[in-house]
Amino acid sequence: MLAGYRSGWSLVRRMPERSAFRMFDLMADVMWRRGGKGVQRMRSNYATVRPELSPVELDALVRAGVRSYLRYWCDACRLPDRSVEDLVRGVRVVGDGPVRARLQSGRSAIMFLGHLGNWDFGGAWSSTQLAPVTSVAERLKPEEMFDEFLAFRERLGMRILPLTGGGDVFRELTKACRAGALVALLADRDLTNGGIEVDFCGQRARMAVGPAALAVNTGAALHPCIVHYEPRPQGHGYRTVVTFHEAIPVPAEGTSREKIQLMTQACADVLTGAVREHTQDWHMMQRVFTRDLVAR
Repeated sequence: MLAGYRSGWSLVRRMPERSAFRMFDLMADVMWRRGGKGVQRMRSNYATVRPELSPVELDALVRAGVRSYLRYWCDACRLPDRSVEDLVRGVRVVGDGPVRARLQSGRSAIMFLGHLGNWDFGGAWSSTQLAPVTSVAERLKPEEMFDEFLAFRERLGMRILPLTGGGDVFRELTKACRAGALVALLADRDLTNGGIEVDFCGQRARMAVGPAALAVNTGAALHPCIVHYEPRPQGHGYRTVVTFHEAIPVPAEGTSREKIQLMTQACADVLTGAVREHTQDWHMMQRVFTRDLVAR
């Protein structure tokens, strides 16, 4: 499996750009037609966040979602060969002023991210244009595959902490925040069974507690950050849009848990708008809504 992954990665990096993305579109269409478990879960999640869609409209949206998901992987395969100029050309940034000013003053900023668009491309851009990104990655199997992904992200300038098997992650993130780091965390799915339940797209869902807890404990600014694709204004293909929303203030009153709850809900509200607007770029092929978790 690892050898096949390496061979495929090498092949995609050598292909002309248009050919590579065209191939991944074809792979996505095959994946969509087969309708495996991941695609069916995507369909269920999309139906939840966009209940107004007809079956035909939902089917078209799922196809677009699978294409966007495979576009992410094609981008990821080719990302190590991108120059800084490629990264700058490949990203449109919105609202980065407050985050940039905070980092330049030596203070930390925490990004609350969803599984939207190409967060690796956004992270690579941020590591070259703002500050090196510190993040957390779910440990994959086999172990060698996880090591490959870890090395890949570190070559892009990011510092990646394994979610499990690598020490106290929250302590390391706390140190990073107190040192003025840019911390970016995928938070729209709880991987620890210790998350916060929030209202999300009209349903209850469990999201990661880490971003808000770090902000409350360290004083770092918490910003919802939305990443999605848009067609290039000229030429073929897509570019990545990274939108930094205003910081979520720490409530003046309440227990730490209550403050974390309110801040996580505020981030979920921003994410709700983004997921409904850019549903096809929400690469969520896992259970995220409480009703689906209970039904397992």
